[in-house]
Amino acid sequence: MSRARTFADLATASEAGSLASPNMIINGDMAVAQRATSASGIGASTGYHTVDRFVTEFTTSGRMTQSQAAITDLPGFKYALKCDCTTADTSVDAAEYTLINQRMEGYTVSGLASGTSSAKKSTVSFYVKGNASATYVVELIKAGDRHINKTFSVTTSWSRVSITFDGDTTTQLAQDNTQELSVNIWIHAGSNYTSGSLQTSWGAYTAANRAVGISSFFDSTNRELFITGMQYELGEVATPFKHETFGDNLARCQRYFNKVDATHVNNARFGIAQMYSTGGGEIYFYPPVAMRTEPSLGQTGTAGDYAFYSANATLECTGVPTIGSASSKECIMAYAYCSGATVGRAAVLMADSTTNAYLEFVQNYRSCYENDNNKC
Repeated sequence: MSRARTFADLATASEAGSLASPNMIINGDMAVAQRATSASGIGASTGYHTVDRFVTEFTTSGRMTQSQAAITDLPGFKYALKCDCTTADTSVDAAEYTLINQRMEGYTVSGLASGTSSAKKSTVSFYVKGNASATYVVELIKAGDRHINKTFSVTTSWSRVSITFDGDTTTQLAQDNTQELSVNIWIHAGSNYTSGSLQTSWGAYTAANRAVGISSFFDSTNRELFITGMQYELGEVATPFKHETFGDNLARCQRYFNKVDATHVNNARFGIAQMYSTGGGEIYFYPPVAMRTEPSLGQTGTAGDYAFYSANATLECTGVPTIGSASSKECIMAYAYCSGATVGRAAVLMADSTTNAYLEFVQNYRSCYENDNNKC
């Protein structure tokens, strides 16, 4: 095989978010946690909190701590996503819900052949345990349109859940980088989502059929839940979990989110720059993999955490770095302001004598709650 062919194949696999893995779930072993290894008090804040690619959707008065938990009692796995109830919610409002999901782009799920007579069966599997018996729900849902749901049981010992879903011959999925399918794990729901009949075959979106028969994770502050080894694959059989190297796993995550921080050195360099005026510079970043599309930029919110270093001088920023309009998924441009710069000189953007500074390049899908009335 020629080198050109090899690079072309890798590019196609990367665009699909697969890197040749049969597992359509990214970071199923919970090994990558670029944002944080623990987040406390979550319950009113929908978003990505700890392990990469897993978002937690909330409307509840209950609260939890979520973490990338080190585990030693499940051979082959080092980490699990752990949820620990810290504030109970014993009076559940009709509109409440909590679910953990992973959202997939069309490239990733094109093999399902959805919306055709050849639509394929698929299987979700994962390892799970709690500190009490419970019943939760796994759901596949297509971009707020059609869904299918099945229950599973949790005990106090590790068990592997395996659930096979029929193919959907009705609605096609776009073969592009838009969000087309989500795998949801429901762990809490009010009557708006439990008052119907569980949607065990593909059907049009019906809120009342999404979480019928579910236990409430927030019924006691003693509740814990551990999940790892999550896999979504074509076929009717849950094959052994496909372990990847950490590098391949990280690369798949960085298509959607990439964080550069100054944790280990207080003058960390973030990117090369050119001073376009006496009061600011353009900074260029080249992400380790092409992102899904042009990202947004996250930072500390404090201008004093950042500075330019140019011609042996430190120029403290007077504004935080912001994304530039000329950015792409392969080359990201940002701006930051300072004073005393020399036009045209090269520079680097760095942390200004702090280990708190960071930059986040974010291309996750938006919250389903924001996007489509919780149809995620």
